Amino acid sequence: MAGTLYIVATPIGNLGDMTFRAVEALKSVSRIACEDTRQTRKLLDHFGIGTPMVSYHEHNEAERAAELIGMLEGGADLALVTDAGTPLVSDPGFRLVRGAVGQGIRVVPIPGVSAVVTALSAAGLPSDAFRFCGFFPRKQGERRRLLEGLREDGSTLAFYEAPHRIVESLRDVEEALGDPPVVVARELTKMHEEFLRGRASEVRAALEGRDSIRGEMTVLIGKPDRVANPEETVEQHVLRLEASGLARMEAIKAAAKERGLPKREVYKLFERD
Repeated sequence: MAGTLYIVATPIGNLGDMTFRAVEALKSVSRIACEDTRQTRKLLDHFGIGTPMVSYHEHNEAERAAELIGMLEGGADLALVTDAGTPLVSDPGFRLVRGAVGQGIRVVPIPGVSAVVTALSAAGLPSDAFRFCGFFPRKQGERRRLLEGLREDGSTLAFYEAPHRIVESLRDVEEALGDPPVVVARELTKMHEEFLRGRASEVRAALEGRDSIRGEMTVLIGKPDRVANPEETVEQHVLRLEASGLARMEAIKAAAKERGLPKREVYKLFERD
């Protein structure tokens, strides 16, 4: 009889978030597949879990998945964990779960913390519908294209980002989506947990003003405010702002921000002038 694969969520910072069921599952299985055995060892030692570990990460996933499925087919119960949070949410595990399901092996989720859901619950942005997009692309061109493709999405957008790229990613959010409201959740559940709220430009400026930026980031992007008069064209909007005393470029920037449009898209309407 085949064994069972347990997908076990672990804390993203505060070890107090570990569930009783997760501890019991990790104690009961034959092996624990984990991203970094050193990181997982700290967790296991804290809860007195002596189960042997086997490494399972993006560089050995294809080969190791086949090996683990063989163990499951032989009757062993296994658990899959990541360094923090819920496995398969921007972490390795898809090949293993897909392979287990394909072989008729029982897969049991042990739910717990997920950074994206944790951030969403306290962000103050609409949560009736959201789209999780994983990590921002590393290259600016790819990042811009992705964001522009999501411009008409009606849900709150959720991304992960590294601290050394957060400023440039927020700048792209500002330019591609018209400076929408954002929430950056930093160091969730840890001692220095922080939520930065405001327009993309405001949160970016706040981070730029720091001597250093640390901690993993979850970025939530709300929908930009829409213009009050939907019958007014973009050109009319810009001209109205000009009439109120704004310079052409400032009017273009303000209209783009209010309508949730990229600034360069509005600028193109006036290139012939």
